Amino acid sequence: QVQLVESGGGLVQAGGSLRLSCAASGLTFSRYTMAWFRQAPGKEREFVARISWSGGMTYDADSVKGRFTISRDNAKNTVYLQMNDLKPEDTAVYYCAARLAGRTGWDAAYWGQGTQVTVSS
Repeated sequence: QVQLVESGGGLVQAGGSLRLSCAASGLTFSRYTMAWFRQAPGKEREFVARISWSGGMTYDADSVKGRFTISRDNAKNTVYLQMNDLKPEDTAVYYCAARLAGRTGWDAAYWGQGTQVTVSS
């Protein structure tokens, strides 16, 4: 069975940094586009970043503003999200998603359970 397990979340002060990890199993990791989304209570799920099987990266510029970096290690079946200069508006549950390369949309993708990121001011 496919499993995506996020880790690395926590409580940090504004201006701090966190590195999120998503460990995937049950799939051929190198064939999947991976992505990070986030969702806060009362808000819709928001796209943050994605990375293709070949390493091509796409960010939501308005949300990230040059502060976040997505990367992947196919040998470890893991995708990362390095978050710097965190702001209170970054507070959310962060979710990892996996989509077969060549597909579009995320509604039918695999999803992790999420990891909480809380940024205090």
